[in-house]
Amino acid sequence: MLFREPETAALEALLFVAKNPLTVDLLEEILELDHSKIEELLNELRNRYSAEACGLMLLEIEGGFKLATKPEVARYIEALYKQPAQALSNAALEVLSIIAYKQPVTRGEVDFIRGVQSDRALSTLVEKGLVKEVGRKDGPGRPILYGTTEQFLLHFGLHSIDDLPNLEVFTLSEGEAASSLEIDAEL
Repeated sequence: MLFREPETAALEALLFVAKNPLTVDLLEEILELDHSKIEELLNELRNRYSAEACGLMLLEIEGGFKLATKPEVARYIEALYKQPAQALSNAALEVLSIIAYKQPVTRGEVDFIRGVQSDRALSTLVEKGLVKEVGRKDGPGRPILYGTTEQFLLHFGLHSIDDLPNLEVFTLSEGEAASSLEIDAEL
């Protein structure tokens, strides 16, 4: 038998066919196993997929688990489907970044930060499943609040939104920016 235990095979099959990440609680219920046994089986799969020769990996996304292909094999999958990956426009990336770091946020707040309208970029992100409506803001007109999705985490290989790089790394104080400009001018 390929698997040491039939439970490992069942777990792997569930993770393979599941559209969304499966939680340990749901796996316990389906497989009728206790928490520690599920964790043991997940670790076994994680170890198996960590091999360099394997094209799959076990992803943990917001407390759930899912099988996915490793990024290194993406070009082969694209060749199979003959659909090159569609890159996001700069505007869409700006909007996505603002939403990721400021969520929940309204379209008006995104527009204010960017200084231009973001309707088209926001529509693209919703269409691609990277952003979704997460509620309504209290106030005049009750504007829609947007946040990122599990698809966003999956697309960027994040376990949770907390895995985003610290925003302070990308921002300079005015004094640092001025001294940086002076150094550039001297070169």
